[in-house]
Amino acid sequence: MTAASEMPDRKTMAERTAKMLLDVEAVRFMADKPFIFTSGWASPVYTDCRRLISFPQVRRSLIDFAAATLEERLGLPMLYVRKQPKAFGRNAQIEGHVVEGRRVLLVEDMTTDGRSKVNFCNALRTAGMKVEHVLVFFFYDIFPEAKKILGDLGVTLHSLATWWDVLAIAKASGKFDAAKLAEVEKFMHDPAGWSKAHGGAAVAAE
Repeated sequence: MTAASEMPDRKTMAERTAKMLLDVEAVRFMADKPFIFTSGWASPVYTDCRRLISFPQVRRSLIDFAAATLEERLGLPMLYVRKQPKAFGRNAQIEGHVVEGRRVLLVEDMTTDGRSKVNFCNALRTAGMKVEHVLVFFFYDIFPEAKKILGDLGVTLHSLATWWDVLAIAKASGKFDAAKLAEVEKFMHDPAGWSKAHGGAAVAAE
């Protein structure tokens, strides 16, 4: 574990996070056709943050970065929030010991436009808890509506890296096909237009 005093600044953390995502192939670039997500959205890239669990050193570094981003070590109780209540047993949507009035930090691997966070935050708030901050390892940061969605939700988003960080590191590394990176950059500047032009939906729904 790295001491808090030895932690790099935010810019360096973003660069290192982006490099680690690329190194462990958590970021995949399209080959002959776009990725189509469950929402119908077409993209030239796919990010799989769950891949990080297989790389202990990377996982540890990102957890340290996350703790440093919040400026505190988090030896605190945890809860697990489902997308919807399970259809058996207690029909619980939240697993763990719920304490009304407790402040809760919502932690997830990534977010696209912030819509998926609405359900989780509302579930926690309905249970009587306070949710004002969300932490993700990766934030797309390419959808204009994201800030409004999160602002209306009343939460502050903290992230370790964005697509812009990944693109900058990928370009600087010289390891990736320039044409593929150019296509990714087109997508980042106009995700709805790119998706529609490549057979996908024109509205984000994740």
